Amino acid sequence: MLGNVDLSYFSLMKSPSKIRCIIIGPLPPDEGSKDEIIGGTKILFSETVRELQSRDIDLHIINSSRPRPNLPLRKILFYGLLAFIRVLWGVLRHIRKTDLVFLNMSAYPALIVATTIWLICRASGRPLVLRFFGGQLWEVYSGYIGFARWLADRTFLRSSLIYVETRQLLRDFNEPANFRWLPNTRDIASPPNCGRDRVRDLIFVAQLRSEKGLAEALSVCRSLPDGCHLNVYGPAMPNTDFSMFDDHPKATYRGVLESDQLAKVLSEHSLLLFPSYYRGEGYPGIIIESFQCGVPVIASMWRFIPELVQHEENGLLVEPRSESSLGDAVHRLLDDPDLYLRLCDGAKQRGEFFRNSKWYDEIVKDLRSLV
Repeated sequence: MLGNVDLSYFSLMKSPSKIRCIIIGPLPPDEGSKDEIIGGTKILFSETVRELQSRDIDLHIINSSRPRPNLPLRKILFYGLLAFIRVLWGVLRHIRKTDLVFLNMSAYPALIVATTIWLICRASGRPLVLRFFGGQLWEVYSGYIGFARWLADRTFLRSSLIYVETRQLLRDFNEPANFRWLPNTRDIASPPNCGRDRVRDLIFVAQLRSEKGLAEALSVCRSLPDGCHLNVYGPAMPNTDFSMFDDHPKATYRGVLESDQLAKVLSEHSLLLFPSYYRGEGYPGIIIESFQCGVPVIASMWRFIPELVQHEENGLLVEPRSESSLGDAVHRLLDDPDLYLRLCDGAKQRGEFFRNSKWYDEIVKDLRSLV
């Protein structure tokens, strides 16, 4: 599933010309596994591993994934503890045989996990590079009070480098010298020109949770004209109610969209609907992938999405949780083919900006500067 990514620990080479790096993050499960839901962070981390390997970085991978089915809270905490112990043990075993540690994680467990890894790196004289997925770091940090805020300021926020996904996070932290902007990136193959000249088939791709705006999208698409249809892709969540698709005249659930089919399926559609109001939204990868296929998006003005989607240039922005705003935007593009074609061109240009190559070249420069 992960191509040339080896999930076992890599033997660390002794060549002084290579950077030897412990990299920590969540990898997707093996094929056929039902224990985990594949989200954007797993996809992004597996791409990070591949890109760094292709640039001759000697990686020792520690997989921080934990099962995420519909479990009682005590089991969720138990599996989280096991994952933390696995990460901690891997770092302690191999820290002396590496040049630096690269920790990829969400913001919520940072106070415990990032602080602990920072202390180990500090004691071992190794640089720590942090990468925070999503856009919640400031929100989490703002919730620290007393000793927690003091601890964060004096430990993991002093890491050698901290990559954040959004420009707003740089501004929130007053652009400190050790912070870098590292947006969500993608690099899917550009499909041939499919000759789209107007909106026909629409697509929704996300985890099937209510906060992604699925109900609003389904409601709006009931009024699509003849010849238009909405195809929905994404993994079911524990509380997904599939009855919403029953007798829907204009929408069909198509299952999980596999990565090797992504470009082909996106290019067969005219428009991506992404009316999310999910609290953890950063730069949604599916929007970038859609752009790289020349497919514009109607997305909500929610959190950091407006940093990615430029209104009337590569998509349309609508009010979150608003069926009327979403419906007006859909029918606007149905009625204005010239605007639609302009958005297709803008989407393609915007997608090229987020291709992997230049961003990972910069990461490698940063890592070499530390070593």
